[in-house]
Amino acid sequence: MSDVIVRFDNVSFEWGINKPILDGVSFTIRRGMKLTLMGQNGAGKSTIFGLIAGLHTPESGIINIVKGVSIATSRQVIPPNEMNLTVREFFISFAKATAGQGKIYNIDKLIDDVLEVVNLKGHTKIHDQIIKDFSGGQQARLLLASALIQDPDLLLLDEPTNNLDKAGIAHLTKFLIDYQKTVLVISHDAEFLNAFTEGVLYLDVYTKKIEQYVGNYFNVVKDITARVEKENMKNAQLQKEIQAKKDQANVFAYKGGRLRLVAKRMREKAEELEEEIVDVRKEDKSIRPFNIPSQPDLIGEILHISSFETLKNGKKVKHKAKISLNKNMHLLLQGPNGIGKTTLLERLASGHAAGEKVKEGIRIGYYRQDFSTLNFEDTVYQSLSSAMLAGGEKLDEERMRSVAAGFLITGEFIRTKIGDLSEGQKGLVAFARLVLLKPGLLILDEPTNHINFRHLPIIAKALDKYAGAMILVSHVPEFVKQIRIDEILDLEK
Repeated sequence: MSDVIVRFDNVSFEWGINKPILDGVSFTIRRGMKLTLMGQNGAGKSTIFGLIAGLHTPESGIINIVKGVSIATSRQVIPPNEMNLTVREFFISFAKATAGQGKIYNIDKLIDDVLEVVNLKGHTKIHDQIIKDFSGGQQARLLLASALIQDPDLLLLDEPTNNLDKAGIAHLTKFLIDYQKTVLVISHDAEFLNAFTEGVLYLDVYTKKIEQYVGNYFNVVKDITARVEKENMKNAQLQKEIQAKKDQANVFAYKGGRLRLVAKRMREKAEELEEEIVDVRKEDKSIRPFNIPSQPDLIGEILHISSFETLKNGKKVKHKAKISLNKNMHLLLQGPNGIGKTTLLERLASGHAAGEKVKEGIRIGYYRQDFSTLNFEDTVYQSLSSAMLAGGEKLDEERMRSVAAGFLITGEFIRTKIGDLSEGQKGLVAFARLVLLKPGLLILDEPTNHINFRHLPIIAKALDKYAGAMILVSHVPEFVKQIRIDEILDLEK
């Protein structure tokens, strides 16, 4: 049996007052294991990473990391303050984490080695390129490489497949299968997880506990589903017994006399049974079915693309095209990481396009993969209010809260700052904004990133039915298959 390198013993943690994340959590991670960390958006998966990495301190309990075990985290996003660094500058800080703060003599060789691992080989000047000039998929690879350059004993990967194309995911999967050290992964990509997972740590957002399972990802999900069904069946049986006891108690109480004592015992028995009812897990809660209304009175051509640019080996290449989108037309934009998909979408959304033109007066709903269209200083309430007003509606708080509740945005959540939300919660806020905005042109850049797999069929159905013009970028074939696509523009071809 391999030795334990991380042990959580009765650990509790909360974000501020009345925001408990973990309650008496205990689990172990053994050397060489490849584990998945599961749980609903906002349950606290990234917080567990922060606790393991020593970025947070628990309120109570003990986190024991074996002395000498090095840990590196591949983050979900590159923060804004690192976007203007060169590749070399970006990696130096991570390499120093391993080598100490002394001079690193072989940094270019180290960078080349990790870029090779994440399949981001490029032209010779790649070390001097600015981070913000890379595509979302290329930035995802840089995030992964920044963890690998530290050569850690424990690798923590937070949504590593987000923004990666098919080739990138295949490359990462092979790397993890061959990897000899310990890995803990957060991801919503089931096929990817099943390729290497040996066990699951399941964080229940309701009980705030971790359940530990052994087995591949699909088997564990099956076990959890079976357990929930069993709990629901038991609850249904208990509810029947409780109601029967209450009905009997009412009959006996009505008859009076000594039977009142029997009625009292019946009520006590009903109360005992009520305590046995298991709380149904909130993980099983998915967002409500929804529609994204399109801007009213859409007439004629909404978008025209006569030319576009791609990036090949660091050089811009111009192409001619003849794409025209009217209302109720859906365009799929394809191509590998780094070819220029996000750049094209940004130009369309900002109105700075050369060979692309959006009709005047068209409201654009832009779902960006990095959520930079959201103001992180706004509360969720402010963000949804501004979308509602931009969509031509008067501020109707009741309707706004109803839309928000459909995306599991309730209670304190609505008064939380956008910047304090998990990436998955930001995604749900972005979709709620689209519903309130009523766009004429919908631009979606990797809308499955960070989103819980339970929500994806509901989102796909809403996009399938969208009646305005739509441009979609997604590297998830199963998701795209569920959406009506009228035209495809493949930037590689």
